[in-house]
Amino acid sequence: MLMDPSTTSSSRLYYAMIACIAPRPIAWVSTISGKGVTNLAPFSFFNGVASEPPTLLFCPGFKDDGTPKDTLRNIEETREFVVNVVPYSLAQAMNATSASLDHGISEFETCGIESAPGMKVRPPRVAKSPVHFECKLYDLIRVGSGNIVIGEILLIDIDDSVLDAKGKPDPEKLDLIGRMGGATYSRTTGRFDLRRPD
Repeated sequence: MLMDPSTTSSSRLYYAMIACIAPRPIAWVSTISGKGVTNLAPFSFFNGVASEPPTLLFCPGFKDDGTPKDTLRNIEETREFVVNVVPYSLAQAMNATSASLDHGISEFETCGIESAPGMKVRPPRVAKSPVHFECKLYDLIRVGSGNIVIGEILLIDIDDSVLDAKGKPDPEKLDLIGRMGGATYSRTTGRFDLRRPD
């Protein structure tokens, strides 16, 4: 199958991309509005950018009516956010926060998700997530129907319970999930090693 973006609908392109760019890590992003209302939403167009300065990115789109999603709106207002990672144990809770709620309604409260205060930023964390990246906005790039939010990482907090004997994050203990196409997810428990050639 060949897909030429100039002659293919954006919906077909989208479904091809989410099925073939996989598995995608999930940024469970917590923000707070200028009025102090918290927000929590998952994004699977997410990755690291650089270690100097430590940066990551995720890509929120717009609502169907063309207005910014609450996450994007809040980041534009406060310039801060937290990326919480999603282990398998939190998959159902993460999925619940993907529901479309009216502006000004907190997913933390609606979905019964325990929060914890940020240490260097105002937005709260997901208390049960084993890793938190507290970020300030580094740059925001508009790309057609999407946005690239680049965050400078101010603090990484990794729970000791997911560290191995050498003090490094243990993928088995993290048990993170990734997004595939449609409603399908994967777990990072099925792995294999490849050593890079010299």
